[in-house]
Amino acid sequence: MHDVGKIGIPDNILMKMGKLTGKEFEVIKTHTMIGSNILANSDAEVIQMAQKIALSHHEKWNGMGYIYGLAGEKVELAGRIVCLADCFDALISKRPYKDPYPVEVACDIIINDRGKHFDPQIVDIFLNNVDELVKIKKDVDSSENVPLSELLWGGRVQL
Repeated sequence: MHDVGKIGIPDNILMKMGKLTGKEFEVIKTHTMIGSNILANSDAEVIQMAQKIALSHHEKWNGMGYIYGLAGEKVELAGRIVCLADCFDALISKRPYKDPYPVEVACDIIINDRGKHFDPQIVDIFLNNVDELVKIKKDVDSSENVPLSELLWGGRVQL
């Protein structure tokens, strides 16, 4: 749900093969506000948290992120966690504009950005659990070809 705002970003920008122009990147950055607006005003705590994450998951520990340029603990804890998780997933996943990096390379990139892009404590916790996170990702990826009917809860929903 952190990227739900990308629904408002044109496909020609989202799926662009090469580097984004400055103007295109400014458009991409709006997905945080779009997502926050989509998720706003809910009474459900989980949606309220999702709204905060949508808004803050591109803030950086050093204050050089967007949308507000918040730094350190001024960024929601959940946003700091999702920031690292989202980056790791992007690094180890195939994208229209890049092949996946090996897990070791992705971890090196994250280590290099410890205290800059990422909260140092979250990096340490992440590194201590990366093997389990990779296993979870593999399990999730292997479920991509499972028919929707097999994912439904106990037959509660009829197709």
